[in-house]
Amino acid sequence: MKRMIFATGNENKMKEIREILGSLPLEILSMKEAGIEVDITEDGTTFEENARIKARAVCERAGEMVLADDSGLEVDYLNKEPGIYSARYMGEDTSYRIKNKSLIDRLEGVPDEKRTARFVCAIAAAFPDGRELVVRGTIEGIIGYEEKGENGFGYDPIFYLPERGCTTAELPPEEKNSVSHRGNALRQMKKMLEQEHLL
Repeated sequence: MKRMIFATGNENKMKEIREILGSLPLEILSMKEAGIEVDITEDGTTFEENARIKARAVCERAGEMVLADDSGLEVDYLNKEPGIYSARYMGEDTSYRIKNKSLIDRLEGVPDEKRTARFVCAIAAAFPDGRELVVRGTIEGIIGYEEKGENGFGYDPIFYLPERGCTTAELPPEEKNSVSHRGNALRQMKKMLEQEHLL
């Protein structure tokens, strides 16, 4: 069976990735499972650039197909912060409880219509022959007034979906995957890989 390495060490991400790409005739491995260690400097200025940097670096080391994502939260009222710095916002080891509280505090007194935000996920695929593909998925919502929900991870408990009346952390995993930025991007990438006969 062909292998695909996903350039992440995040177990929560790997779970989502396997749930969405599970039907592909591929063994999907994290970097750790593939035994690959590589120090990557994500110095791109967009989600797409950072995803490409990661995919290319791991592909060069592994010599096989690699997918990488770069994702984050953009809050319109805060000039699209935290954006590409979502994981490193307020320091790399700061808990999401603290990050989420900070964003809620910074939006104190801001009405719903100005609390618009989106999750963005760019996924890049890199191949040993030098070919690259990149896609972007998004989901629109607003920043809630408190953390709600136990599912998901990261900023999910404060990301409220008005049309569903709940946060992404309150959605069952299958439902979240069907609407999420990562689910959206992974399905686009899956389609592209199939169309280009790269599997």
